[in-house]
Amino acid sequence: MPGPSYSNWTLLLRLLSLAKQYRWGCLRLVVLQLVILGMGLTGLALVGLAVDTIAFHARRQGPPPHWPTFIAPPANFPPIATIAILAAAVLAIALARAALNYWYAVALARLLQEQIVVELRAKVYEQLQRLSFRFFTSNTSGSLINRVTGDVQSVRMFIDGVILQMVILVLSLSCYLAYMLRIDVGLTLLCLVTTPVLWTISVRFSRAVRPAYDRNRDLSDQMLLTLTENVRGVHVVKGFVRQPEEIEKFRRANRAVRDQQRWIFWRVSLFTPAAEFLLSLNLVALLGYGGYLVLENRLAMGSGLIVLAGLLQQFAGQVGKMTNIVNSIQQSLAGAGRVFEILDAPIEVHSPPAARRLARSKGEVAFQGVSFHYLPGQAVLKDVDFRVEPGQRVAILAATGEGKTTLLNLIPRFYDPSGGRVLIDGLDLRRLDLDDLRRNIGIVFQENFLFSDSVAANIAFGRPGASMEQIQRAARIAAAHPFIMALPQGYHTVLREGGKDLSGGQRQRLAIARALLLEPPILLLDDPTAAIDPHTEEEILTAMEQAMTGRTTFFVAHRISTLRRADVVMVLRGGRILEMGTHEQLTARRGAYWQAARFQHHGAAPAAC
Repeated sequence: MPGPSYSNWTLLLRLLSLAKQYRWGCLRLVVLQLVILGMGLTGLALVGLAVDTIAFHARRQGPPPHWPTFIAPPANFPPIATIAILAAAVLAIALARAALNYWYAVALARLLQEQIVVELRAKVYEQLQRLSFRFFTSNTSGSLINRVTGDVQSVRMFIDGVILQMVILVLSLSCYLAYMLRIDVGLTLLCLVTTPVLWTISVRFSRAVRPAYDRNRDLSDQMLLTLTENVRGVHVVKGFVRQPEEIEKFRRANRAVRDQQRWIFWRVSLFTPAAEFLLSLNLVALLGYGGYLVLENRLAMGSGLIVLAGLLQQFAGQVGKMTNIVNSIQQSLAGAGRVFEILDAPIEVHSPPAARRLARSKGEVAFQGVSFHYLPGQAVLKDVDFRVEPGQRVAILAATGEGKTTLLNLIPRFYDPSGGRVLIDGLDLRRLDLDDLRRNIGIVFQENFLFSDSVAANIAFGRPGASMEQIQRAARIAAAHPFIMALPQGYHTVLREGGKDLSGGQRQRLAIARALLLEPPILLLDDPTAAIDPHTEEEILTAMEQAMTGRTTFFVAHRISTLRRADVVMVLRGGRILEMGTHEQLTARRGAYWQAARFQHHGAAPAAC
């Protein structure tokens, strides 16, 4: 599923809209920077005044230093005292600026890391919880992890690395320019003649590196995918002695990211010294023409040339930050596009505006002309029609890829059918409240997942308020209680990631207990005995007889011993219902079901239905 394509202007507008939500925090930071800027200019002016005072009293000629009226010392005030006071004032301002810079850094960190990143990451994660299975099958886990972590940080960078820096840049340059023009207009214009050239280079640089940042994100996703796949499939890698090949595979992915970053860094490294060289030409102009004006007594040494030199350095420093701003813009745009793809992804399956509530279903399920496809033109289910009465047990027999799991996924609305309707108690699922619907359905997936939590918490995942007695009852029905009690802390044993410290059969039984604890009127079992030995299978199936009583149950199975327990057996082929009936009826027809039973009876693998 390709994501939406965003233009740079669209992304910028979206990012500005995001920044607007934090405008008061940003405004406080800008005010702090203005105060810091004002104090810096004041300190520089005092240094210039001190130089003029020293030069005047040392030479005893030329015009006296120009003091602002409100701080001019008395005529008979000792020069050494004047210099000492100015030095103390400069020191005090420096200390105050240091304190304000610390306050600014703390306020910035709180705004970015405690608000923006946390809230945006939570918003992206919340949206992921709402998206349908189709979105997750269309995006790799590495890509999604990277978006919630790295790309959110890139969006955050737009606030501090672009918005705040741009505002501070404009305000600083305006103040510096006004101060410089106040000192000498002609000299200021001469010193800034290279600025338009620098702006042109910055724009071209920005356009050149944007595709490179997009490519770098894709390569980072691929590297992360390689890592996560190898961590999850470490047993397969070691079992087939593929460690050297997998190490080389990760090295290639890692080198691809490095080479792409090197390409970007190389261009950034060229841009930075080019900008600094242009800014150095400004300083050459200042020393040449400004030095001439000082010698001609048309410009003061301290409050003129030295202050101008300081202002020009500050001006150059701010202009030099354009490199970082341009770089941050490109990183922000690359990350923002990927974050907004998630935030803008359509929620395909959701409750309708006037949803019908479903307190407890009777358990009647019907498919009316249902068809479904994951990709256009590639139907997985075709014209599926059937009706199941409350309390019936329906077994589904089909070869791999024939649509049995897809059929089960349509009942809790993990997907909506491409055509036709799925009904519960005579109501179209699309008219029901989605949460109510799923609370009425217990599900045991083909590949069950357990959380890094206690055994009891895993069983009670869908019903957190369940008592220990209810948890143990569900575990007993699922034949899980004996092995749970053998664990170090019993039901309070904390499982490792994915339940890796349990066998496949043990994980399956915990998943069955988790579904049964909900006491759902409809139960979906996607091949629940696939990872269980024959003795445990019989134990589970016998124990589940009571659980399935009065409950509509759909279960995928391949063993005839399991299929015989169903009231109705549904045989799928090519996405259509090939046969449907009881075990005895289908055996008597001598069709696909009879062939599968015959192969199993003779000890061969069941034929594909």
